[in-house]
Amino acid sequence: MKPDYPIEECGVFGVYGVPDAVPLIYRGLFSLQHRGQEGAGMVVSDGEIVKSSKGLGLVNEVLTKGSLDGLNGNLGIGHVRYSTTGSTRIQNVQPIVVECVDGIWAVAHNGNLVNASKLRRMYQEAGAIFQTSTDSEVLVHLLADPMYRTRPRRVARALSELEGSFSFLLMTKNCVMAARDRLGFRPLSIGKLGKGWVFASETCALTQVGAEYVRDVNPGELVVADSTTGLHSSVFADSEKDKLAQCVFELVYFARPDSVVFGENVHDIRLKYGMRLAEEYPVEADVVTPIPDSGNSAALGYSRKSGIPLDYGFIRNHYVGRTFIMPEANDRAKGVDMKLSVLKDVVNGKRVVVVDDSIVRGTTAQRRVEALRQAGAREIHVRISCPPTAHPCFFGIDFPTKEELVAGSKDVEKIREFIGADSLGYLSVKGLLSPLKNPSGFCVACYTGDYPVDISRMRGKKALEQFSPDLQLDTGS
Repeated sequence: MKPDYPIEECGVFGVYGVPDAVPLIYRGLFSLQHRGQEGAGMVVSDGEIVKSSKGLGLVNEVLTKGSLDGLNGNLGIGHVRYSTTGSTRIQNVQPIVVECVDGIWAVAHNGNLVNASKLRRMYQEAGAIFQTSTDSEVLVHLLADPMYRTRPRRVARALSELEGSFSFLLMTKNCVMAARDRLGFRPLSIGKLGKGWVFASETCALTQVGAEYVRDVNPGELVVADSTTGLHSSVFADSEKDKLAQCVFELVYFARPDSVVFGENVHDIRLKYGMRLAEEYPVEADVVTPIPDSGNSAALGYSRKSGIPLDYGFIRNHYVGRTFIMPEANDRAKGVDMKLSVLKDVVNGKRVVVVDDSIVRGTTAQRRVEALRQAGAREIHVRISCPPTAHPCFFGIDFPTKEELVAGSKDVEKIREFIGADSLGYLSVKGLLSPLKNPSGFCVACYTGDYPVDISRMRGKKALEQFSPDLQLDTGS
């Protein structure tokens, strides 16, 4: 049984030119833990020797004092991971570290390369050996290919061969590189720390290490930090502002509310989503309550706009791990029950507006509505701060097939009946885009089915199998 919730992608963090890279990378990854909880790792260099530590589990479980002993240097990259196609094994934990004819390369990836199977098969038929089942590894084979290795702008040329979504951090023994795909699906920020540079999936990680946010890596841009010029960039793929496909779900759910993503303050956007939701779906009620933590900002906005008091009808146990990493279905159901408990005094006898970020399969929403009923709620009105998620994602978010999505087969009224609510309202696509500075630059395909690239050759969720259905690959996101 798959989880009934949007699943995190991955987080990347890197530093260059700092006195001690290890504690900074650890703190940066810790602040990005919400983006991936199956594995963590870091690679560090002192300019001559490259060392790494990685494993399955959370950052504080994997990157312990013992595992980090002997790692020293002033540059490095790190990664927290969730595997979107289900293969959880140590070989797939990133950063990937390989040795080519010209030295060691390390790669950390957030996204989904939709042409990975084609490239992988091409190199395998030529005799190449792969050490992982992740799509990310195809990049190191491109970098090692003599066709690219012996030419100017080697990394840029290799990146230009990739299709799909990616934010990459790459590292050699003496430099760190950052790159985003031409459509800008996944976020990647640049920060300044003393005389050094910091790269992170979200600005909350920059804040965590005391770095000053400078700007985002631009779509189609390769940024290099080294001793030659400090920081310099080049363009490997043309990108236009009105043709971007930045993932709007970063703003709806994935990113931490204290981050700035795609130039937008996440908390502020979610607050506005809640206010717009109150305009689109008003209701007479006694209390507004969020599903913590992802519904907090939108619930505050709904309360402010509607004038209905905000209170916490659900209390979250922060010591319960994310339910999607539990392998057995019954363990996962128990985890959901342990994760949230209802405050009966807040909801008993009242008309309750419940605000959450999304509904995937609907079974979790169903259980939460039932829990409110058992606690004595007189009416339950569910409000969702995004449109119905009716289409799978091929670009790094683990939304399942259309058949598994409740909105893929049911209209809003049928979903309301399924979850047992008295009313159900989703934010409109227009409302979703209305507060954004560049609304045309966002991907909303999971709501509309209008994908920013051709997906006709993709088979269901497993986009990596489009060229080779017998090849079980695991995305690096």
